[in-house]
Amino acid sequence: MLDYKLLEAMAAVIREGGFDKGARVLNITQSAVSQRIRQLEELTGQVLVIRSSPPEATAAGKKMMIHYQQVRHLEEDLLTNNFQQSEHNFTTLGIALNADSLATWFLPAIATFAREEKVLLDLAVDDQDQTHKLLKNGDVVGCISTKSKPIQGCRTIFLGTMTYHMSATPEFAAKWFPEALTVPDACRAPAVIFNRKDELHDALFSRMFGKTITVPAHYVPSTETFMDFIVAGLGYGMVPFQQSRHLFESGCLVDLAPGSTINIDLYWHCWNLQSKLLDKLSRLLIFQAKVLLDT
Repeated sequence: MLDYKLLEAMAAVIREGGFDKGARVLNITQSAVSQRIRQLEELTGQVLVIRSSPPEATAAGKKMMIHYQQVRHLEEDLLTNNFQQSEHNFTTLGIALNADSLATWFLPAIATFAREEKVLLDLAVDDQDQTHKLLKNGDVVGCISTKSKPIQGCRTIFLGTMTYHMSATPEFAAKWFPEALTVPDACRAPAVIFNRKDELHDALFSRMFGKTITVPAHYVPSTETFMDFIVAGLGYGMVPFQQSRHLFESGCLVDLAPGSTINIDLYWHCWNLQSKLLDKLSRLLIFQAKVLLDT
């Protein structure tokens, strides 16, 4: 039988990114945290935590983390639905999602759920191709991802599609693309790209020209500032229509590649647990996504 105080110590150290930070969260000494983790490793006969900066879970440690998080979530769900709670007793739900979803449709989709339930959301933001790794490692209970294949122990549901257009201001388009979006002009015009994981430019160029193109680029890892760069005429970039519809309708932006868009299908992955709270969140996300996303 596992001692869940030992698991709790390991989870706190990994989640908070340090032994001292984990100790503060648990309101115990750093020495006590280290001792509990050593006890857990002696009990299992395996190294569970790599003592790096920040500490990382080993493969065996990740399995322990997933088990602990699932048991903890089930216990919190049981208390939420069957016992009287104090006004300060919240259930924390870790969710991984891409920045564009967070900036556009996610908040309207979960606002009612967050108001009605005693939950705290712990959001992890990463590229939509990477978020499923956080779920697989047990860092979150659910994620929004482009991956359609279910992760072991999880269920997967299609949410909808985000549509991206290659966009710029009319003035920028007239200066840098006087005829149309061509390879020579794309190679000299400044682009705006979210970060070095962002492959939307490459995807559009591959579709239009049959190859990727190296372009001069601003890297702007903020959805709001990303859009500001384009609206300010500093570059051209791929923007989700859910975020830019009003800018196209007002004429502030134009589509540099009419008829060529990149459609990103999004899926909701979550633990396959008998949890009323997780089931309610899933149902609401699916319902709202049908309204807020392209389906």
